[in-house]
Amino acid sequence: MPQVKRAKVDESKFNYGIELPYSLRRMDFISAMQDVYDFFGDVNDNLTGRGLQRLDDMLRPAAMSGMLSDMITDSLANHSRGLTSNLYHNGHPDLILKGRYPQDRVQAGEEGVEVKATRKSGGAVDTHGARDQTLCVWVYEVDNNRDKSVYEREPLRIREIYINQVTLADFRHNERGTLGTRTSTLHKEGLIKFREGWVYLDKGDGGHSAWRG
Repeated sequence: MPQVKRAKVDESKFNYGIELPYSLRRMDFISAMQDVYDFFGDVNDNLTGRGLQRLDDMLRPAAMSGMLSDMITDSLANHSRGLTSNLYHNGHPDLILKGRYPQDRVQAGEEGVEVKATRKSGGAVDTHGARDQTLCVWVYEVDNNRDKSVYEREPLRIREIYINQVTLADFRHNERGTLGTRTSTLHKEGLIKFREGWVYLDKGDGGHSAWRG
């Protein structure tokens, strides 16, 4: 029986010159990316073996981004030396210093890393509140081309990773729709600053991300 394609971590696309915060290591990001790839490979093999769709094809974009954010947060917490998951429901940030807060729970902590996953190239992710924080954004790509069989479609891949300190002044506020909640996004200058903290860039053809030219 054929199997779905599996993604592999390309270590050559990592930034070997970046100084990472909170004692994070390049290997922590490599391991977290591999965890994501292994999960989707194993789950999709099981699903397609039962005649079902891949998980990539089942989930809506918002659900996929939310699941990936949680998965990456837990994986980085597992592999890093000094960070752990914030156990407060919807607490900020997602990753906090081990032992910094009682029971590793805090509603609004001052130290740690907020983790986001998005399909938007360049890391322009929407947040529910602008604030001073260390932000980590993972940009992913999904092949939902229905003109190809499930076995011909490319696996989910991480294309970009950024981590950098941003401030309240780096954000713009988005207008709230009649049914939506107000969000904030890094403005043009904030994005330029944020992208200086690139950890991983993979354009998909051996080059770097398109925004870098």
